[in-house]
Amino acid sequence: MRRVSEPNTLVTVAPTGAETAKADVPQLPTTLAELVDEAVACEAAGAALIHVHVRDADHRPTLDPARLRDTVAALRERTGLVVQLSTGGSVHDPLDARLAVLDAAPDSCSITCGTTNFGDDVFLNPWPFVVELFERARDAHVVPEFELFDLGHVATLRRLLDTCGLPWGGAVHCDFVLGVPGGMPGTVPALVAGVAALPEAVTSWSATGIGRAHLPVAAAALALGGHLRVGMEDNLVYARGRAVRSNVELVERAARLAVELQRPPMTTAQARTLLGLDAVGVEAPAG
Repeated sequence: MRRVSEPNTLVTVAPTGAETAKADVPQLPTTLAELVDEAVACEAAGAALIHVHVRDADHRPTLDPARLRDTVAALRERTGLVVQLSTGGSVHDPLDARLAVLDAAPDSCSITCGTTNFGDDVFLNPWPFVVELFERARDAHVVPEFELFDLGHVATLRRLLDTCGLPWGGAVHCDFVLGVPGGMPGTVPALVAGVAALPEAVTSWSATGIGRAHLPVAAAALALGGHLRVGMEDNLVYARGRAVRSNVELVERAARLAVELQRPPMTTAQARTLLGLDAVGVEAPAG
């Protein structure tokens, strides 16, 4: 399966993440009401997919099954966004709790293709866990997004597809996360190298740059035919000396960039087609 040039841009919003404290950034959407209101506004601004981390009553990251189910239901009730749950959680979450995220029946889930240093911590994704998460997602008819923090993760993605075949729906969408301390640097050459190494089975890809890498990576992704991920999970500074006020303004800027480069934002229906969510499950032979 070969990538084709996509005239429209998938804009993903990652509104919360698991790293930033609400006390430090009060505008971070951590309650269910805040998250859903932000999602509604982001969809109107041009987002088609939401990458979700959930917080508890004390605004701390959680993989509580009931909160995950309630979040998926609330987002579906008020938006048409593709709902993607993070299976990364926080770097402290155990592997079994991360596998159980699929029980909330999202449209999509993240699968990080390898262990990486993550600042002062280690984000653990051993090979057996990656395989089990992939196979469980396929059995549950959940479309994965393969998260790539380093070039070694691209090689692991190739190994995974060669070993397990295609995910449910047949499309292979991945997301480069650049600029995490311990992973690929947030530079244009790093993104170019990652894209050049992608397996032929990849049908689409997006990219996000952490912090100050945000805009250069976004511009390069659009120029290279990729898609965009933006949001306060990845970037809390809108411009020099000015903090992000909401996820909406990050989506609005991404949409403007996409329009200027004549690749306007996708609708949610177009996003579902891109990701294989409207297709019958397809499985390639292992080997």
